[in-house]
Amino acid sequence: MRVVIALGGNALVERGEVPLAARQQTHVVAAVAALAPLALDHDLVITHGNGPQVGLLALESARDPDLPLPYPFDALVAETQGMIGYFLLQALENALPGQQVVGLLTQTLVAEDDPAFRVPTKFVGPVYDEREGHRLARRWGWQVSRDGTAWRRVVASPEPLAVVELATIKMLLADGAVVICAGGGGIPVCRGADGTLRGVEAVVDKDLSTSLLARSVDADALLLLTDVPALELDFGTSNARPISSITTRALEQMTFPEGSMGPKVTAACRFVRESDKTAAIGRLEDAVELLAGKKGTTITDDGSQPVKP
Repeated sequence: MRVVIALGGNALVERGEVPLAARQQTHVVAAVAALAPLALDHDLVITHGNGPQVGLLALESARDPDLPLPYPFDALVAETQGMIGYFLLQALENALPGQQVVGLLTQTLVAEDDPAFRVPTKFVGPVYDEREGHRLARRWGWQVSRDGTAWRRVVASPEPLAVVELATIKMLLADGAVVICAGGGGIPVCRGADGTLRGVEAVVDKDLSTSLLARSVDADALLLLTDVPALELDFGTSNARPISSITTRALEQMTFPEGSMGPKVTAACRFVRESDKTAAIGRLEDAVELLAGKKGTTITDDGSQPVKP
C-alpha cells in the first residue's frame, strides 16, 4: 500500500513545552519508532507540522536588532522544513538501515487573491495568557486568537492548490524511498502571469496540504496523527465518547474546532470523497493499529455505514 502520514506538532513539541532542539529530536525518535514498522510493508510519504517552530523563528526574527525587517513566512517555513526534515531523516535512517529516505524541500501553490489573506486563522508559535498575547500583538503588529484556554498568534492560511515538486515525489516513491516532504504545509508560493514562482506571507494548513498530496500521489490510505485517541461524539461534553468508524456524510454534519481538529476532519473527508479510499485520525503511537482499523477513527465514504461509537 501507499500510505501518506501527517505528523501533528505534538510529534516534536508538546503543548507549552520549550522547543529545545535536543528535546525535539527525542520526540522525533519516539515518533519514528511508531512509524518504522509501517515502512517495512508499505510505501510511505511523511509530512509534519511546524506551528511552534515557525512561530519561534518569526519571533526571533522580529526581535533581531540587526534586521531592519523580519524574515518573511515563506523563508521561515523553508527553514523549519530543513530542520525538522533533518531530525526525521536521521531518525528514520537509524531505524531503517539500508532503506532509502529523502527529505525534500517542497513548495505549495496558493492563490494570491485567496480570502484567507484577509482573515488570518492559522496558529503559530507558543501559547500565552490573554493579557500577554494582546500585549505582544500590540508590540509586534500581530493578530492573536484564542486557542483552547490560551492565546496564540494567527497568520493567513490560504487553500493549497498544488504541490510544486509532485513529479519529484512520485519519482522518489517509484524508486522505493521513504519521502519526507510538504513540511508545515509546504512553502507557500504564488505563480505570476509569466509563470515564475514567488513566496507569500502565509502558512498553509499541514493537514489540508497533506490531503491534497495524498490524492495527488494516488495513496491507498491517509493517516492524520495527533495526540488524541480518536474523534468523539458529543465532543467537549460530559457525554463525549470515541468514534471507531464514521462516514464522510455523517462526519460533515458534526462540528469541530477550526484551530485544531476541524482541518483534520476536512482533510480526511476530502481525501476519502475524491479517492474512494480510507482515512484515519488517531494517536501517533497507534499508527500501525490505526492503519489496520483497530484504533482511532476510520473514515469511509460508504453512506450505508452508520457511526460506530
